[in-house]
Amino acid sequence: MKYYKHPQALVETDNIGEETRIWAFSHILPGATIGENCNINDHTFIENDVILGNNVTVKSGVYIWDGARIKDNVFIGPNVTFTNDLRPRSKQYPDHFLETVIEEWASIGANSTIIAGVTIGKYAMIGAGSVVTKDIPNNSLWFGNPAKFIDYICNCGEKINSDLVCVKCSKQYELNNSILGEKND
Repeated sequence: MKYYKHPQALVETDNIGEETRIWAFSHILPGATIGENCNINDHTFIENDVILGNNVTVKSGVYIWDGARIKDNVFIGPNVTFTNDLRPRSKQYPDHFLETVIEEWASIGANSTIIAGVTIGKYAMIGAGSVVTKDIPNNSLWFGNPAKFIDYICNCGEKINSDLVCVKCSKQYELNNSILGEKND
């Protein structure tokens, strides 16, 4: 086996990359795809139509439903809640579930709720306990209920100053049509 599966995990898919670790009481359905070097913590559930990239961390108590597309190097904190249907009814299912995309290097804080159909941009950070109801741009920090824009952040996770320079690593950024990106010299 190219990945580690705790003896008390239920893993029904063979679509799992090398060096991934799946811990106790996790349940992964047969249609799920899990990348390389992921860490799937205890008490998680991953449904069929879910794709996790490489180097993804899923902390304990997270349920990931059909339609989730989680890219490389994403951090999902404990007890994060994903949804996939804006009008759920018992025993009534949509033709397809909404797609929720978490872009590369995004981090989602503990106990946050991600409403179906949103995209969280690259290097974005969602504060603990937030409710994400709309798309989140790259390199931005959001928190609250509903989540509100707080500041721009560097790829390293630190806030950037008013000159759009990271106070920790000195990386320079620029705004282009209200979208933050690395400054090209």
